[in-house]
Amino acid sequence: MNKTDITIAQQLLSNSNSIVVVSHRNPDGDAVGSALGLGLLLKKLNSNVQIILPNDFPEFLAWMPESQNILIFENEVAKATQVLQQADLVFTLDFNAFHRTGDLMGQALSELSANFIMIDHHEKPDDYAQYMYSDISFSSTCEMVYHFISQLGYQHLIDKDIASCLYTGIVTDSGSFKYSSTTSTTHRVVASLIDAGIENAKIHNLLFDNNSYNRLKLLGRALEKMTVLPEYHTAYIILSQADLNEFNFQKGDTEGIVNYPLTIKGIDFSVIFIENTAEGIVKMSLRSQGDFDVNLFARNYFNGGGHKNASGGRSDQSLSESVGYFLSVIKEDNPSKL
Repeated sequence: MNKTDITIAQQLLSNSNSIVVVSHRNPDGDAVGSALGLGLLLKKLNSNVQIILPNDFPEFLAWMPESQNILIFENEVAKATQVLQQADLVFTLDFNAFHRTGDLMGQALSELSANFIMIDHHEKPDDYAQYMYSDISFSSTCEMVYHFISQLGYQHLIDKDIASCLYTGIVTDSGSFKYSSTTSTTHRVVASLIDAGIENAKIHNLLFDNNSYNRLKLLGRALEKMTVLPEYHTAYIILSQADLNEFNFQKGDTEGIVNYPLTIKGIDFSVIFIENTAEGIVKMSLRSQGDFDVNLFARNYFNGGGHKNASGGRSDQSLSESVGYFLSVIKEDNPSKL
């Protein structure tokens, strides 16, 4: 951020009476953490702020400060649309294209006359924002929000609640600081958040050591169904709707499962296929380590994208057809080709 960027952001904030903070569909720790962290900061500036998320967030994030005041778009479409239409300024966090909020909310956003500020760390942003803070080198949007707050001169307003929200996004999107996007600056930011009073050990426990019995049983099923393709340095997991139903699937229960195959020696690419019969699609999470670009793989074959080592995708084919297509393309595009 340069002085011109800061001036633009300050002018947009000072000229706005009603502010909405939005993040992407199927919100994760970085989405919810950045929205709540920024929202709490703006309230300290006496701004009229409402956080709107496209759909509900996982239960393991419900402890976060002010999470009970988040407006869920798909649950209250008319109210959420009205709030958006009355906004002077909309922050879009952790996404850079309206369609990432879903068809209905994406349409609502595209029709607004409000100004937009984008803060995001994904590739190829759409050009809709009056101010765009976009940088793929950052580990998380929460880290970027911290720098945004600091550059505006409000770092002294970061209290324990704001810091806890920002830490949540940093620790989840950095893979507990193990991903290559974690830098010395990331750790300095976290040190500052600890100085602000966060209980980092407690937060980690709430995020990662707070499983239900059914979630662990589902994890067991996933590992049981894992297939390893050593010749391609690849492994994949399939979870059918029947698997999800058997273990009373709740939002967030499959979070992190895709990372387990990467702990196998020689495996650099991992994919999980999750059947969603209600939406008629197969959702995918893709992870890699090293130089294999899962963002490019997801964009090329599965209508998705994200980061080099962590991306999402989807297929409109059946579960078996989706896996079959994956097996056909992995023979030509896999880590062993690097």
